[in-house]
Amino acid sequence: MDTVKDTVKGAVEDIIDDAYEKVCKLQKPSDKKCLDRSLLCVMFSPNAWFNPERLNPKVESLIYWRDPKKSGPIFGGVLLILLSLKFFSLISVVAYVSLLGLAATISFRIYKNIVQAVQKTGDGHPFKDYLETDVALPQQKVEEVTKVAVTHLNATIVELRRLFLVEDLVDSIKFAVLLWCFTYLGAWFNGITLIILAWVALFSLPKVYETNKTQIDANLDIVRSKLAEITSKVKAAVPIGKKSEEKKE
Repeated sequence: MDTVKDTVKGAVEDIIDDAYEKVCKLQKPSDKKCLDRSLLCVMFSPNAWFNPERLNPKVESLIYWRDPKKSGPIFGGVLLILLSLKFFSLISVVAYVSLLGLAATISFRIYKNIVQAVQKTGDGHPFKDYLETDVALPQQKVEEVTKVAVTHLNATIVELRRLFLVEDLVDSIKFAVLLWCFTYLGAWFNGITLIILAWVALFSLPKVYETNKTQIDANLDIVRSKLAEITSKVKAAVPIGKKSEEKKE
């Protein structure tokens, strides 16, 4: 059973790595830096979770808990919203969260007005600094993120075409195994549960890996060597795989 799990895990990693390499090849040198250090890199390439140098410093600081005072509220707040979405509709969650926020700001505004009236001060609007802050999205940043997202989408479409049209039989079989595993995953969990698990994993696994990097790397090397051995044997036994390799050469 453990061998099957390791094989499936290796197949998933191979597909993800292959897709990521194709995306990198499509990127211009100036765009690759944006790709390697953006939050989209974390979303589309889980391997980036475990390479802090490939992450944006702000993202790296959050998921590696460099500053618990920042990571804690963000992790807890998003987790609370996700858990709420599991039991309530999206409209209800948005409405209740907005009402709580609005109640807090109105209460604070009334409190500050009373304090100013009692102390006879003219401090003005309590949220003046926030009201004057520019909240418009930077056009250049939006274009960069959109460009990276479109590149990922195009690479994904090309990769799916390659897998579904069986360009390489071994890779298509790996993909079939992955889809078969997803059928069980879908039977065990719904979409929001998977998102919650992914969010918890994002804020826990990288830190665990960083703390136990030596032991984990040693075990992963053993799994990868066994997977490479199995894959090479399968490719050697499948004539179609050999033909497609010869064509590529």
